[in-house]
Amino acid sequence: MRFSLAAALAAAAALASAVDHAASTTTPVPACTATSSTGSGAFFDLRPDTAARHDKDQPHKTGASKDYHAKGYDYGKNFTLNICGAVVEPVTDVVGLNKDLWANVSAYYMAHGNIYSIGSESMDLRSRGRKLVLQYHGGSPCGGKSTKESRSAIHARASTPAPHRVEKLAKDDKDKTALRRKSATISFLCDRDPGNTQASISFVGTDPDECAYFFEARSAHACAHAEPHKPGSVGPGSVFGIILLIAVLVYVLGGVFYNRAVTNARGWRQLPNYSLWAGIWDFISDMFVIVWSWGARCLPSRRGYSHLNSNASSRNRNSDAENRLIDQLDEEWDD
Repeated sequence: MRFSLAAALAAAAALASAVDHAASTTTPVPACTATSSTGSGAFFDLRPDTAARHDKDQPHKTGASKDYHAKGYDYGKNFTLNICGAVVEPVTDVVGLNKDLWANVSAYYMAHGNIYSIGSESMDLRSRGRKLVLQYHGGSPCGGKSTKESRSAIHARASTPAPHRVEKLAKDDKDKTALRRKSATISFLCDRDPGNTQASISFVGTDPDECAYFFEARSAHACAHAEPHKPGSVGPGSVFGIILLIAVLVYVLGGVFYNRAVTNARGWRQLPNYSLWAGIWDFISDMFVIVWSWGARCLPSRRGYSHLNSNASSRNRNSDAENRLIDQLDEEWDD
């Protein structure tokens, strides 16, 4: 049976690789989730951290109901953000964006009554090594000649409590071809503190042109865990069952082919290891007969019938003795 066993193992290995490949290629990855790029199989799901407006008539799908806020401290600006979604509180009159794009703003700040977007909605969560990153693009324009500022000027402004400068957009036709827009990058860290039920976001810094903004977020949902079973995909139990079924089929069919072609067996003896299975079946049959006989003897109805039969036989014997005695007495009287 070496042939059938080797074939079963080969078929099981091929089936496992095929099932895993099909599950990984046909099942789409949900938005705002990511699988570790290091190959460890770790899974991240930040959908519970997405802030959403809670309706009274509908169940809450997310834990947060308000936008996240990050203080700029020495930067002089405070930020409002959401994770994998647009901000809950709607914004209007966003600088440099069309009206139909205002509803997609996911991060912004205010300066002298003006709202500047630093990125539109995105659910493209990425795993880059040990870092979990979410990026927003398509914010308000930046990087023009009127908005460039050196690092020394930024530090001077931070040390001097001067009013914030109103940013101006480049209106020159020559600058439109090289127009840059603000973006935001959020790096997530695992927070294992059981007291922190919601994510917290902190401002890290920006580039000299104030085009790229960097934030750090701590969340319990940024901790790695096992990927849940997806509806429509093949789960571990199903994979094991399919492999076991294929192995049994290969074992049986391979054994039948071997016994029929090599040993010229016919009938039930074509099955692999027929003597072993037949012995097991005989043992099970004998045990069943023993248990059935023991149970039948213990039934009260059996005792009742045997008792009645013994009583009937004793009465028959007594009646025969009486008849013989009567016949003997009759003979004596006749004499």
